[in-house]
Amino acid sequence: MNLAGRVAVVTGGTSGIGAALVRGLADAGADIAAISRRKEQVDATATEVEALGRRAARVTADVSDRSSLETALAAIITALGPIDILVNCAGITKRTPTVEVSDQEWSSILETNLTGTWRACQVFGRHMLERGSGRIINIASLASFVGLFEVAAYTASKAGVAGLTRALAVEWGRRGVNVNAIAPGVYRTALNSELLDGTGRGKEFQLRTPLGRFGRVEELAGACVFLASDAASFVNGEVLVVDGGFLASGVNQ
Repeated sequence: MNLAGRVAVVTGGTSGIGAALVRGLADAGADIAAISRRKEQVDATATEVEALGRRAARVTADVSDRSSLETALAAIITALGPIDILVNCAGITKRTPTVEVSDQEWSSILETNLTGTWRACQVFGRHMLERGSGRIINIASLASFVGLFEVAAYTASKAGVAGLTRALAVEWGRRGVNVNAIAPGVYRTALNSELLDGTGRGKEFQLRTPLGRFGRVEELAGACVFLASDAASFVNGEVLVVDGGFLASGVNQ
């Protein structure tokens, strides 16, 4: 599971789960381009990667803008060399009763979570297919498997990410590009701590998790490094669930 000499691109890689995966990949030896829309966050993450002794590319891009991804691809190849690993972490959600969801809100969530993932797969995947090798790791969700209350757009988008992952695995696997996904359970981040600690929804999430706690974002790094490494050379089309047992849960008391 040594990634020394490999180049990884992580969309949405400057905060939350994405930043944790960047650190995990760098710890395993990969050089990193953590891309997002905000230059200051990209620069800060690159500095952290370099402090770990790895090379970093300072590149901004938006998964909703194909031209920015194509520009990023060229810049990363120039800075770091051919790209071996793509991790798609860019994502958004919003809780709204479904009858109140506007067309704009629906489209925005699907555009980022599903279409943005497809767009990045297409732009960076073409480069991998030309080289005959690569690893793509998408970020799915518990919502790829089960319905979550009042997040219909998010649920639809993440079910789509799981389907997209399988479709690309079938199409691209024989051409040397393995496509898999990670489905995180409930992880504590700066954005959701208030929800997890102070609401019935948070209590239900914890009750449904047999380990009895929320995940730490760094606990996702091992799954990502595994799927990016030679240890997963025959893993293709898999949605690897890292959820503390949430999806296995029935009655917990």
